[in-house]
Amino acid sequence: MPKENRKRGRRDERKKRKLDHIAPEDDAHQTKRYKAQDQDDHPALSEPVVDDHQNAEFSAHPPPGEVVFYGMLDDEEQDYFKRADEMLELNQFGDAEERALFLANVYREADGKELKIANSQSCSRLMERLIQLSDATQLKNLFKKFSGHFLNLVQHRFASHCCEALFIHSAPVVTHEMINPPEDQYIDPQDVQVSMENLFLYAVNELEGILGYLMTDRFASHTLRVLLVVLAGESLARSSHRSLLHSKKKEQVSVARAENPDDNILESRAVPEAFLAALEKMINGSVAGLDTTYLRALATHPTGNPVLQLLVKLELTKFGKQRAKDQNSLIKKLLPDDPVTETNQSGAFIHGMLFDTIGSRLLEVIIEHAPGKLFKSMYKEFFKPRMASLARNEIAGYVETKVLERLSKEDLEEAMHSILHEVPKLVDRNRIAVIRSLIERCAARQVNTAPLAQALEKAYAGPNGFEISRLLKLGEPATSESSKGEVQGKKGQPSADSLHGSLLAQTMLGVPGPLSGLVFDALARLGAPLALQMARSATASRALQEALTSQLATIIFRRKVIQQFYGHIGEMALDPSGSHVIDAIWKGTHGLAFIRERIAEELAENEAALRESHVGRKVWRNWRMDLYKRRRSEWVNQSRDTAGNGAFVPFPEPAENSNNNNNNNNNNNNRKKAKTAIELAREKHAAAKQRSKRKQDKGKAKEEK
Repeated sequence: MPKENRKRGRRDERKKRKLDHIAPEDDAHQTKRYKAQDQDDHPALSEPVVDDHQNAEFSAHPPPGEVVFYGMLDDEEQDYFKRADEMLELNQFGDAEERALFLANVYREADGKELKIANSQSCSRLMERLIQLSDATQLKNLFKKFSGHFLNLVQHRFASHCCEALFIHSAPVVTHEMINPPEDQYIDPQDVQVSMENLFLYAVNELEGILGYLMTDRFASHTLRVLLVVLAGESLARSSHRSLLHSKKKEQVSVARAENPDDNILESRAVPEAFLAALEKMINGSVAGLDTTYLRALATHPTGNPVLQLLVKLELTKFGKQRAKDQNSLIKKLLPDDPVTETNQSGAFIHGMLFDTIGSRLLEVIIEHAPGKLFKSMYKEFFKPRMASLARNEIAGYVETKVLERLSKEDLEEAMHSILHEVPKLVDRNRIAVIRSLIERCAARQVNTAPLAQALEKAYAGPNGFEISRLLKLGEPATSESSKGEVQGKKGQPSADSLHGSLLAQTMLGVPGPLSGLVFDALARLGAPLALQMARSATASRALQEALTSQLATIIFRRKVIQQFYGHIGEMALDPSGSHVIDAIWKGTHGLAFIRERIAEELAENEAALRESHVGRKVWRNWRMDLYKRRRSEWVNQSRDTAGNGAFVPFPEPAENSNNNNNNNNNNNNRKKAKTAIELAREKHAAAKQRSKRKQDKGKAKEEK
């Protein structure tokens, strides 16, 4: 959007007047600020620059004082820490003991300089990697060094990332100490041991009273979100909170081959009761003094909106849905009217958020976690009469998907019939996210999807019926390797339309009945050129993999699809997307062992090319081709076990052996089937029983004579 024209120079004049009253000896204590063009040197944030005066408009709390300047590292110290950062990034130590010794030396050199390192543009990454590799004792010591300075650190461009890493990697220590309380292991009797729980609580107390201002600070807001999630014990994974915690452009500082994967650190955890009390205190303190007008203005603030989303979500999930009745709660301040109607202020706020790019995300959170009574009134008043029209809107469509997730079976059927008439328009405008969500909810609620299948069949109709190529946006083959058979978006990435089409196709494949039948029939008659084009597409190939491995796929369908790739298996195995299709064919040949062996034979013919390619080597390993080349009979036996005994048909032998095989066919047909050991034992036991009976009969006959 074009920016508003503003008169320049007002802030410079204000700063000049302020500097005129400062003595020269106080210059060393002034804040060092970085220019906007330096933002590309470290994590780039997606939010626009928001100055302190703009923040004050959204907060009743006064802004904090000038940020403290902790000094700079000299050239020798910077060189040492840069080399240490490079060594930690590569992580090429002999063993864990050698690395632990190196970490201890780095901590010894950094003693007393931790705050300088955290604020340094060139060395703050070292601090993040140190935190990732530190043990509980080292994390506690670093936490103590940061204590008393968190208010300044969280607002700093570089130190804020160090605080985030410290909070994330210290969270599991709190849970561990709940199970195994720490023992006093300090040698110095004057050093007091403090639990990690208390260290977190000290940090919360340090930020108390200024939380409202930090919500809109472009650096502190990210750290504040991480701290809130840690106190709540929620998962810190990016997929759990989407973009609530980090910007999409945030630099990922990591250590190669680290022993502790992020998945274990980012899991949900048990937290002490004091954390929940501190969380409630932070939620109340964040909006203390803010009335409904200021809070609604915060809902459209680019930096404050994600924090507000997280606060609303945690308030309703951690403290119960009855919290919405509290007059001081966030949800009650945002929607004070009861009931919420279009004629009152709450209704106007919801209607405005529904079509706002930023505010609609907050409305999604409210719909997802609102109490049942509030949601039903909102649905009846705002969404039920206009489900069809909202689906056509690019922004409101995502809000509608959240509404569909909470509808009952009866309401869902009614919503489906109202949206059916708009399916052709939604397809033309590529607004198919609502259709995909509708299919998922109908499958979960066991709603008949036959009318929806008919509408989709008409919307994507072609000369031969349902055209999967239209759904997946398969155009003419492109010239470059990175864009074969795929509509491209910005920077060579797949477009959003092709991605949504692939997701819709995958969703349809998971629903038994006419929806999956449309996709299966379309793929079976796709033809070799389009099938290869689909296999090479980064997005469309996902739908093909899902079709080959689906439990709903029949043997006839899988045989027809796989046969379209005959003669092209080698080139597909060398393609980054097509190689995944080859891996899916292994599972897709269940019950079709003879096809599996034919694919293996074609891979063996392209052995040299596959071994020279990184992608090809993966396919060669997944298909166990080394075993196929060296001990083919053993590979065949294993393939028979996994592909199904009844459908196993061996691959034809070479031409020179065909005559011998034909001569032996008659003998093989006349040869009796070999008996098993149990069958032979049964026959032997029956014969012995017959002999015994005959002897008894002969004995009786002699006695009678």
